[in-house]
Parts: sequence; structure tokens; C-alpha cells
Amino acid sequence: MFGWEFPPHILGGLGTASYGLTKGLSLQQDMDITFCLPKPWGDEDQSFMKIIGMNNVPIVWRDVNYDYVKSRVPGYMTPEDYYGFRDHIYADFSYMNTNDIGCMEFSGRYPDNLHEEINNYSIVAGVVARRQQFDIIHAHDWLTYPAGIHAKMVSGRPLCIHVHATDFDRSRGHVNPTVYSIEKNGMDYADCIMCVSELTRRTVINEYHQDPRKVFTMHNAVYPLPQEYQDIPRPDHSKEKVVTFLGRITMQKGPEYFVEAASLVLNRTRNIRFCMAGSGDMMDAMIYLAAQRGIADRFHFPGFMRGKQVYECLKDSDVYIMPSVSEPFGISPLEAMQCGTPSIISKQSGCAEILDKCIKTDYWDVHAMADAIYAICTYPSLFKYLQEEGIKEVNGITWEKVGVRIRGLYDQTISNYNH
Repeated sequence: MFGWEFPPHILGGLGTASYGLTKGLSLQQDMDITFCLPKPWGDEDQSFMKIIGMNNVPIVWRDVNYDYVKSRVPGYMTPEDYYGFRDHIYADFSYMNTNDIGCMEFSGRYPDNLHEEINNYSIVAGVVARRQQFDIIHAHDWLTYPAGIHAKMVSGRPLCIHVHATDFDRSRGHVNPTVYSIEKNGMDYADCIMCVSELTRRTVINEYHQDPRKVFTMHNAVYPLPQEYQDIPRPDHSKEKVVTFLGRITMQKGPEYFVEAASLVLNRTRNIRFCMAGSGDMMDAMIYLAAQRGIADRFHFPGFMRGKQVYECLKDSDVYIMPSVSEPFGISPLEAMQCGTPSIISKQSGCAEILDKCIKTDYWDVHAMADAIYAICTYPSLFKYLQEEGIKEVNGITWEKVGVRIRGLYDQTISNYNH
């Protein structure tokens, strides 16, 4: 399995989904997962799978201590392996920018030279694929599609790709041709394409021209709330309510619609505070917009949150809102509902396909959004209904069930591939 991020070091929903999905799969007794990360930080949970750091896999052999390398890298490549192997992949690796023991350097993030890191990651993937034992390859999102293709070419094993988002979602239609070509190439080579929603599945079929017979909807889920998060107290908001947006402050997430809805609500009442938690390239613009609307005194920008902070923020909220313009799935409303926080989501989000105990509006309909916010904050019976029923609903949406469905697709893909 190839992924770009993994808890606790995550920058978005991709890492959260990767954790839940692998944990759900691991509950099957005959499932053995090797997860490849560009740069692990050492504090990832490896109790249910093995993690390989691509920054620890030598691809160039100089004067190195082979015993030291062997102790760090399972299935390491010897010099003899390297010289017999390089002709099958690239003419020579010696020109690559590597460290003292012949490994690639990775940032573990989304750096300015992201496309270079994606290419380097795919090169290392070929080395890993030659040394590991596996039945199937699973690549998460466009950053790892080249790695999945390379591993498939080296090993002859079938490739599943997992589409968590497309560039049509991220760019509001202003598609980056380089990213699109990477995405389409991954889909063309894939034997099975898993999409986090039917919305995304239709995009893959229509915009990337894929055979519907190999494209499947695989909704995300939510992992049970750890006890330490369950124990976080819910503050008394009898005098002031709190409405929260938590996510990347980018055009895909529709933050301006949140600000506009907040302005409409605050024209009716002043006992509500609005929190825009997260970071992104639209943050400054949102601060200015709140000031222009005259609501800066009721608006808070606490910045990026992770781990326990996320759940403290959600439990401190009376309403969670996700006004995304194009959201392939969106795990955060499920997490909010787990915490007993009623949610408002856009109809343009994938999770709207499986959630009923929340309020759904069009992302652009700020008046409907404002009415929903005002109603939840004003009528205790509506708040209580959405709180109690929301908890019941998300408790039935588990990664274990997702893992069973993915296993079925694995078996089907392997069977089709072998015949």
C-alpha cells in the first residue's frame, strides 16, 4: 500500500482515511499490510501493519556499511541485486540526489518540489516492489499513482488505486494539466478504481474516461472515538453558541460561504460566535471578509489543529458546518457527529450520500445555511434530536465494514487479473 501521509502527522483527511482503512482491513486475520510512506516520523502506530520509510530504502550503492543498512531496511537491495535490476527500470540511478547511504530524501509533507518528490517516490517504489512479498498493490490518491504503476510493472501484480479526490474537486474546474495527466495515467493502468463517493465515481468515469466496470464506490467511515476523546467535557453554551468550520481554508472548501452565512445570522442575533479552524491560501482573504462584513468581533481564527485539539474544538461547538463546493467525501462531519455536534453539510459532498441525521444545503445557498445555523442554535429540541440521532447514525458507519468490502474487491481483482 502506497500513501503520502499517516497519523499522527497529517495535513488533511487523506491521512485519517489511510489510518481507518488499514486498521479496518487488518481486522481480517489473513491480511498482511505493508504501508509505504515517503518519510515516517517514528511515532506511527505499527501494531496492525508494517511501515516502510521510502527515505530509508537505498537505491544507490556507494561505500556503505551493508550490515547497518540491512538492520534498517527489511529486504534491502544488495549491490549485486542493484546492478541486475537497474536495466529493468532506469538506465542508472547514480545521477539521483541521494544521501550518504544511497537513499532518497523526502520532506514528509507537500513541498514546493512536490512533483520531483512524487517521481522519486515512484523510483523507490520499484525497488521496494521487487523485494517484498504481496498479492495486490493499493495506491492512495494521485501522489502515489506513479509508484503504484511502477510497482505493478516490476512485480506483475494487479493495481488498485483509491481516489480520495480529483483535481476537478481541488481546483473548482480549473484543472492542472500535469496533475490531470498523472491522475488519468494511474486510472488507465489500474485494474480496480475505488472512489470515496458516487459523486467521485461519476467524475472518474465522465472526466477521465474510465470503464465503469472497474470503477467502484467505496464510502469512507469513522473510527470509534477513543476514550480520552469521549471524556472531553462539553462546555455550557447557554449564553453564547459556537459554530465551527474546521478544514483547509481553500476554495474547494467554500470558506467564503461560511463567512457570508455567519454575517446573515449575526444580523438576527449576536449571541453566536463563529470559529474558522484550519489554514490555507484563503485565510487572509477570509479575515478581511469578516472585517468587511462587520463581524470580526464574533469571528475566531485559531489556526491548524490536530489530534486531540480537533475533538476539543468539535465538542466546544454547537454546530459544525462543511460548506464545500466539491467534496469527494468529507470525514469531518462524521467526527463532529461522533462528538454530539449537529452538522450542516453541502449537498455537493460525498458524505451527503450516506448521512441522513444532519442538515444539507447547497453550498451557494447562504440563506438556507444561515437559517439552519440559527435554528439549531435557537431550538433546543432540534439540537437534541440531531445530536442523539447523529451519534447513532455514525456509530454504524465503521471502517471494519469498509475493510470487508475492500477485501471483496481485492479478491475479485486478483481473480480477474489471473484469468
